[in-house]
Amino acid sequence: MAIRDPRVDQYIAKSAEFARPILAHVRECVHAACPKVEETIKWGMPYFVYQGNLCGMAAFKQHCAFGFWKRQLIKPAGKGDGDAMGQFGRITALSDLPSAKVLAGYIKQAMALNEAGIQPPKTPSKKPTLAIPDDLVAALKRNRKAAAVFEKFAPSHRREYIEWLTEAKRAETRERRLATAIEWISEGKQRNWKYMNC
Repeated sequence: MAIRDPRVDQYIAKSAEFARPILAHVRECVHAACPKVEETIKWGMPYFVYQGNLCGMAAFKQHCAFGFWKRQLIKPAGKGDGDAMGQFGRITALSDLPSAKVLAGYIKQAMALNEAGIQPPKTPSKKPTLAIPDDLVAALKRNRKAAAVFEKFAPSHRREYIEWLTEAKRAETRERRLATAIEWISEGKQRNWKYMNC
């Protein structure tokens, strides 16, 4: 029996007007194709779980996205990997999605992959390790707690802070970001902690 999460109802209700029918349609398609699916919120967006992560959807200011957890193994006809996080490109209207029947076929593919325990091939990280800027090194030396946390961060979390700091165009902005970064790091927070599901 499917499990519906009231937080998904809230997510849809709070989304932009254009997004609501898209999200509601995708939700119903997933439930129709996978009657035992469970809903949840992961990474701040609706996610569907069936013997593991199945697929997820999200609404943004001007488009929606829908994609499968094992996206490398499910290639929609005529589509590449899509943009953003979805496989169907920027969805701005129901007409941007395949028919419910075609969508059900993709959902059933994803279900079969989960049932068989098939995992997508791991792709090595393409991003080289970034050098830690001197001002960040100096600030970490002054704050042992932040330094200890930063040392334990995954490379991706370190990169997020380094990129955020180095992308500042003005010196004042960089100084402000550096102070904020040290505060957040000492609290054990990743750069995008505000957007993570608590």
